[in-house]
Amino acid sequence: MEDNSQIIQYCFPNNNLSCFKNIKPEVEYVILFIFISLASVFIVFLNLLVIISISHFKQLHTPTNLLILSLAVADLIVGLIVIPLMGIKFIESCWYFGETFCSLFLFTVFVVVSASLGNLVFISVDRYIAVSDPLRYTVRVTTDKVVFCIIINWLCSSIYSVIILYNTMFYPETQDRCYGDCSVSFKFEHVFTDLIVTFVAPSSVIMSIYVKIFCVAKYQAKVVNSATGVNRSQRKAAKTLGIVVMVYFMCWIPYYIVILIEGNDTKESVEFNVTCWIVYMNSCMNPLIYALFYKWFRKSAKHILTLNIFKPSSEYFSLFPKEDK
Repeated sequence: MEDNSQIIQYCFPNNNLSCFKNIKPEVEYVILFIFISLASVFIVFLNLLVIISISHFKQLHTPTNLLILSLAVADLIVGLIVIPLMGIKFIESCWYFGETFCSLFLFTVFVVVSASLGNLVFISVDRYIAVSDPLRYTVRVTTDKVVFCIIINWLCSSIYSVIILYNTMFYPETQDRCYGDCSVSFKFEHVFTDLIVTFVAPSSVIMSIYVKIFCVAKYQAKVVNSATGVNRSQRKAAKTLGIVVMVYFMCWIPYYIVILIEGNDTKESVEFNVTCWIVYMNSCMNPLIYALFYKWFRKSAKHILTLNIFKPSSEYFSLFPKEDK
């Protein structure tokens, strides 16, 4: 019986600069294909529920939910584009879509990552204002201001991604890689800069804000007798979105640890591939957290899945218990 592991194949046999193609056992191909397909469908399905819920139901048209919507769009892009293409690359160990599409793909990945963390920063600021100054919250945080922040967030994420990927996007021939590879090779100083800009700095801001939220909420619980319904619901929202932030960090920290330890030797390591997929799967965690803590999400998802949203005036359905109105 011929051993496939000893056969050397190329991604593009007619190209002298082609990358080597890793041959996997057929069972491994099937398992990976099923896992990646299910992960992609699961992430797209859950985030579509969030997007449709917030877009359709009038009760959910709030500044906070617009930020959640923006975060869901980023997660949807991960499930719709990033995971399928990265899955094909991982299974085949080759990139078959050309240099131009490779540049666009890497740009999309960097934009989504940056925008997701930017959304979490704005969500943290929104929750701090809601908890610390609930009486003036509706004046200080308006829909127009939040829409402006979301646009700025995605615009800045796009500009930063172009800057960090400038050579990869516009001068791919300068990249030290074979034909059939789609990856970015950064120098350590670039990796360190990206770590500071897209993780350490925003994470520090988020953590400091949530420490303040915790202190304010603890003080209010002592001073106010059982708190009003508004304060109680605002603190619950802050707690739920705090869990979203914590889960985000738990998914991303292992990835950055591996990057810093292994440097440019990460592409072939098992640790790097595992931490990458942990990061991708973070995109399905937020809807699961909403389903666990938000009754409105469970009710809106039920309306969507039972097709009640096609009924007349369905956008005005009540999604909140009476005590939370």
